[in-house]
Amino acid sequence: MNITDPIYHDEEKARAHLERLQWPHGPVCPRCGTNDQARITKLKGKSTRPGVYKCKDCRKPFTVTVGTLMERSHIPITKWLAAMHLMTASKKGISAHQLHRMLGIGYEAAWFLCHRLRAAMADPKAGPIGGENKVVEADETYLGGKAKNRAFKKPPKKHAVMALVERDGEARAYHVANVGAATLRDVLVTTANRKSNLMTDENAAYIKVGKEFTGHHVVTHSKDEYVRLGGFVHTNTAENFFSLLKRGVYGVYHHVSEAHLDRYLAEFTFRYNSRKITDAERAEKALRAMVGKRLTYRRPDEAAHA
Repeated sequence: MNITDPIYHDEEKARAHLERLQWPHGPVCPRCGTNDQARITKLKGKSTRPGVYKCKDCRKPFTVTVGTLMERSHIPITKWLAAMHLMTASKKGISAHQLHRMLGIGYEAAWFLCHRLRAAMADPKAGPIGGENKVVEADETYLGGKAKNRAFKKPPKKHAVMALVERDGEARAYHVANVGAATLRDVLVTTANRKSNLMTDENAAYIKVGKEFTGHHVVTHSKDEYVRLGGFVHTNTAENFFSLLKRGVYGVYHHVSEAHLDRYLAEFTFRYNSRKITDAERAEKALRAMVGKRLTYRRPDEAAHA
């Protein structure tokens, strides 16, 4: 990250950078979808806010942040860009407290930023992984403290997380209620192509669903078996994903609440799936994903009357 880049210090250049990413062919009205440049006018004047356009079709003003996670935010765009670059470039994540110190904003604002940026990284349209002649590894783990580390307090509840990772491909991670056969099967058959070769450990919950895949191979960790058939059978890729996740949770965030766990999983999955591109490209990819994901903390009854 080049901290001297004007987009992190100059609001006008930051807005122009965001417009280039969101509107590569010119402004697009987020309300009616008009992209005819003859029907869109940039408003100018001493009393007009910078970066405001008006659509002649719906007759509504808009900026590049309308319809995105940045809409109605009072945090400068320069801070949004810096926070996104820091989050996507930090392999194990970056805490809200650290952003609060580095960006010179309040902790509440930093917390606000972090969760909205994680929402941008979530991909609700992500398709299934695996396929013919491909390998998908499945594994599960638990996140939460240990009783031996808490002298006087009850240890926090452990949360089950299941991960599916295609070798040399993408990962999917989910917070699951339990690691029973029915729960794991639902995740497997909706996330992994059943023409794949499935790799798991000796968890009995995988035995029945494994028969639905082209092949199901097992490594018995309880007998210190981690690799078989010349390195073809293993779950090391999934375990490597978990190692990054746990180092981030325990070393950076220290505690992750159940209510926000899915957002943290989206963050780590996004970084893993974009590991083959540069930090700058990863940040730009996440910024483009902000469109259409506006969040609000207003109650449903308040939103209905807004």
